[in-house]
Amino acid sequence: MTNRKLVCFGEALIDFLNTGVDRSGDTPLNQFTQYPGGAPANVAVAAAKLGVPTRFLGQVGRDAFGDFLLRCLKQYGVDTSLTLRHPTAKTSLAFVFLDESGDRSFEFYRQDTADTLLEAGQLAPAQFADCGLLHFCSNTLTTELLQNSTAAALELARAEGALVSFDVNLRHNLWSAGQADRTVVNRFVHNADILKFSRDELEFLCAGNVESYLQDLLARTPQLVLVTDGGEPVQCFTREHNFSVAIPKVKVVDTTAGGDGFTGGLLRKVLEHGLPDLLADGPGLQDAVRFATLSGAIAVSRPGAFPALPTLADLKNF
Repeated sequence: MTNRKLVCFGEALIDFLNTGVDRSGDTPLNQFTQYPGGAPANVAVAAAKLGVPTRFLGQVGRDAFGDFLLRCLKQYGVDTSLTLRHPTAKTSLAFVFLDESGDRSFEFYRQDTADTLLEAGQLAPAQFADCGLLHFCSNTLTTELLQNSTAAALELARAEGALVSFDVNLRHNLWSAGQADRTVVNRFVHNADILKFSRDELEFLCAGNVESYLQDLLARTPQLVLVTDGGEPVQCFTREHNFSVAIPKVKVVDTTAGGDGFTGGLLRKVLEHGLPDLLADGPGLQDAVRFATLSGAIAVSRPGAFPALPTLADLKNF
């Protein structure tokens, strides 16, 4: 494993997971269990649990929820020395509803919360020392302030010689227009080395021909593009190879951390072998993606986010 670190940039928040309904009275009452979450924070934990030296760079409130998130990140081995605390703004909350198949819907409480107020001026070169890979998601693109902060993070990471990983992870209801801004998201898509889309996200962002969109991406900065599609095989595209990898069969309990578990597994392999070597080795790249699919599959077989993400021992014992 390289000595260069993974830095995950973005939101850490509370997932209140709908775990049942109390029907003892006249009115059915939804029951929720508090879990630590937030896509970049999930990836940080996923990677840390797989042995990757990982830092989380984001902002939470000086409240009980922020305390809880910091405690949980540390518990799972994530370095929180870069995690900021806003003096007055609260920590973001997400209420996660699950249908019978384990698929999710979200209600976010994220108006002027701590993560949405992280400014570019709070970022500095020292935060990216020894950064080998910066990972982020699109929830830090939903406002102009956040776009500027994310662009600053990418610039500082690039100055350190880091690769950039972008899990598009669109949450349309977080954008003021009710859907993501294609132009904004694609600007950041074009400047990442590693990209992960869901099939729906890819079709939304291409706004036309998927094949020509992928060809255009690979003619720019992106070197590895992965497309997930629920339980269908993961499709992988590079400048030299196109292939798919089947998803291991598991009983799906909660899909909250599936994509983040996948990403954490993939980024471990990137840092372990180096992206150029992986891209040059077709079978090695396929093995790396299989490792990632197994990490994601184990995550969806368990409830919640941080606790659901597997360790190396879990993968070996699967």
